[in-house]
Amino acid sequence: MAEGKILTGAGLRGQVAGKTALSTVGKTGAGLTYRGYDVRDLAAHCQFEEVAYLIFFGELPTLQQLQDYKQQLKALRALPDALKQVLERIPAQAHPMDVLRTGVSMLGNLETEHSFDQQQAVANRILATLPAMICYWYRFSHDGVRIDENTDDDSIGGQFLHLLHGKAPNALHEKVMNVSLILYAEHEFNASTFTARVCASTLSDMHSCITGAIGSLRGPLHGGANEAAMEMIEHWTTPEQAEREMLGKLERKEKIMGFGHAIYKDHDPRNDIIKQWSAQLAAEVADTVLYPVSVRCEEVMWREKKLFCNADFFHASAYHFMGIATKLFTPIFVMSRVTGWAAHVMEQRADNRIIRPSAEYTGPELRQVQPIEQRIAS
Repeated sequence: MAEGKILTGAGLRGQVAGKTALSTVGKTGAGLTYRGYDVRDLAAHCQFEEVAYLIFFGELPTLQQLQDYKQQLKALRALPDALKQVLERIPAQAHPMDVLRTGVSMLGNLETEHSFDQQQAVANRILATLPAMICYWYRFSHDGVRIDENTDDDSIGGQFLHLLHGKAPNALHEKVMNVSLILYAEHEFNASTFTARVCASTLSDMHSCITGAIGSLRGPLHGGANEAAMEMIEHWTTPEQAEREMLGKLERKEKIMGFGHAIYKDHDPRNDIIKQWSAQLAAEVADTVLYPVSVRCEEVMWREKKLFCNADFFHASAYHFMGIATKLFTPIFVMSRVTGWAAHVMEQRADNRIIRPSAEYTGPELRQVQPIEQRIAS
């Protein structure tokens, strides 16, 4: 980027703000790749921990490397008592994203990153503790239960469901959680990732970078679309009602979350995958309402506006079918995307220059300060 060049376009869309070897979004026939692998290939054949390893280390692990990495993460699951005490003081009505923001920040106070040589260990620790962090707060504040976070579940997704429901998940639910975490793991220079990189460019610590990213993801225009989609579709009982209501929203020019994307032009490859799993979950629970309603919404938006479902829309029904409270949808995003965030922090640190763009000034021309007694109230 040339020095002093004025970037045009709302929200800097279409502007190149740096380099990454981690992922491509909308730049190949695959639609989305991690380290050169099509996300559809990864979702079909890998576990989330394999993908986390890939994002962090650049290559898919061998069987022994995967087993060692999963054991390493399992050994890092326990929450410090001081962190549990903080989580117990957060009220039930708090936004769950605020809980994770506070939790990661507190963990940084207790286990501060003193050297960049610790960065991978810190990333692993945050990744390993996030499921327990959100579930400990949720179960304590909503049910009055202090959970034991040290379950023997083999996967991060399985542990999350176990902690949330108090029992080990079935094979289908654990598989869907693995797929979901893979789909959300990395997505180039999205708002939260760019936040993490800006923070990293100041040579700040990993916990601060991840805390900042959580704050960006909290906003409804970035991470809350699956929650907004659920809050919309759960009120409709038939596809016909869904169509009428959708058309009404379009006529009133209301924003409908879960459709379209800043980068993808005609489809989101992640939606193609999670939609199939949502259908399987719907069949498992004998659903005859929510999935058909979701499909009709997809059809209406494409027919009327040529807008496609993004990754968030069918995630809403998939999570609901697994008994996950709507308010916990976006924290699952954090449990996954922390891999991409941390990898971007490390990538920024490896070839760093502080991210400090200029702004195009649109205020008043140069003027002089008038003595206070001569000023006229505006």
